[in-house]
Amino acid sequence: MLLKAALSMDRDLSKWVGAFLLSCWLIFRTAFCVEGLNGDAKVRGVNLGGWLVVEGWIKPSLFDDIPNGDMLDGTQVQLKSATLQKYVCAENGGGTTVSVNRDVASLWETFTLWRISDFAFQFRSSSGQFLTCDGDGCSVFATAQTPSATETFYIERNDSRIHIRLSTGTYLQATTANQLTADYPEEPGWDDDNAATFLMSIVANNLHGDYQLANGYGHFKAKEVLKKHRNTFITTEDFGFLYRHGINTVRIPVGWWIAFDPSPPAPFIEGSLEALDNAFTWAIAYNIKCIIDLHAAPGSQNGMEHSASRDGTTGWSTSPDYISKTLDVIDFLAKRYAKHPALLGIELLNEPSVASVPLDILVSYYKQGYEIIRKYTSRAYVIICQRIGNADPLELYQANIGSHNIVVDIHYYSLFDTFFVNMSSGDNIQFIYESREAQLKALNDANGPLVFIGEWVNEWNVTNGSQAEYQDFGRAQLEVYNAASFGWAYWTLKNDRKHWDFEWNIRNNYLQLGESPDRQFGYQLVILASAVACLFLHNSL
Repeated sequence: MLLKAALSMDRDLSKWVGAFLLSCWLIFRTAFCVEGLNGDAKVRGVNLGGWLVVEGWIKPSLFDDIPNGDMLDGTQVQLKSATLQKYVCAENGGGTTVSVNRDVASLWETFTLWRISDFAFQFRSSSGQFLTCDGDGCSVFATAQTPSATETFYIERNDSRIHIRLSTGTYLQATTANQLTADYPEEPGWDDDNAATFLMSIVANNLHGDYQLANGYGHFKAKEVLKKHRNTFITTEDFGFLYRHGINTVRIPVGWWIAFDPSPPAPFIEGSLEALDNAFTWAIAYNIKCIIDLHAAPGSQNGMEHSASRDGTTGWSTSPDYISKTLDVIDFLAKRYAKHPALLGIELLNEPSVASVPLDILVSYYKQGYEIIRKYTSRAYVIICQRIGNADPLELYQANIGSHNIVVDIHYYSLFDTFFVNMSSGDNIQFIYESREAQLKALNDANGPLVFIGEWVNEWNVTNGSQAEYQDFGRAQLEVYNAASFGWAYWTLKNDRKHWDFEWNIRNNYLQLGESPDRQFGYQLVILASAVACLFLHNSL
């Protein structure tokens, strides 16, 4: 009788504990599971930045062999007459005459370069017009809206001193009447008494992206440089490293020209599509998922090098043709990869700027992009990025962009803002726990898209931070960012700046990932079930 009672009690216990475990697991999976991650609850990802979209700060050596490498597209220069000791000025910022009459250089005296060749350039004024000269003997004006041969000038350099000539061989000079004219009568020397000699100051040389690399080297040399880079910067061994360290997803930035491979528009270089295909193959081998991130759109959505802007301007949102072309790129990517087992999602646009991309235009684009992807797959996540600048990500939660598997991407950096400049390590950690944790909770509770921290880094403005301080900062970020309902992705896998380099951080123990939250929950569930079972037995005896 006692044996029969014990067996009956054991069966009851097994059923009760099993039901308890199943209920807990279903609640957990319903609340937190990202579809397609093979048992992992959420994305633990790493960005493959600087690979298929060039960012010179990630790997500066890519630009080392460009002739006149400090005069790339988008470089800002100021020109001062050696004889007059006055700056060249586009009056009113452009649209009218050019004078050589300013003692101090400011915005009107600053010109942005468009590079035509190693020694040929066009000069764009602060208002957008180009310097133009009709031929020998002409005065220079800043009135051309679109540059061509008459807006192209040839530069001869002697350190910071330059001569500027036309294709005919005639040199520009600064006249005693403070005009810039194409009538210097002979080949100039380099002394201060020469009216054709100018002192060139480089004010900014910040853009080192795909446009600058391809246009700087020229097509054939750029093709050689990028082929080597794409074949070596990210390899199948890197996917093995990520797999061994618990990473289940890669976010892969791509440029809009990928859809035109193998013959992308100039100056962009073919080959990025083959590299993306390779990444999907490697991902399958290591049970890793892929997010395709459209990092660079036609015309540029933010004016930065990672959006392949030629000169720092943004034209994407003002051109229906650019937006239409971007949607065609999304269609191409969705059609090609929708059924691929490694695809987790497609991000419609990375970091549109709040200063230049109006919300209504962005929302319209996102809605159209969502529908395009849904033509090919109901499973893949559609990821929409918040605007960078002073924008609240909640604006995208109120936009009703799509109904199924939609994600909002927010980027968290304790950098790029004066707010963080004087913060101590403790201040930075406190900010993570107080401000970002609260924002994530609000977004998770917003009953809308899932939340994805698509970029973050274990770096800050703290000078000479110790390894222990970096570990604490990384731990705080992981504890908070693990709450994001879709997950997170570190920026980036490889970087010449070591604290931005995920691999360096892991190998040198500056970033300690620990167990994934879903595995932690599983262990806790087992412990809880054991405790419940013990309590059940205790009360039954």
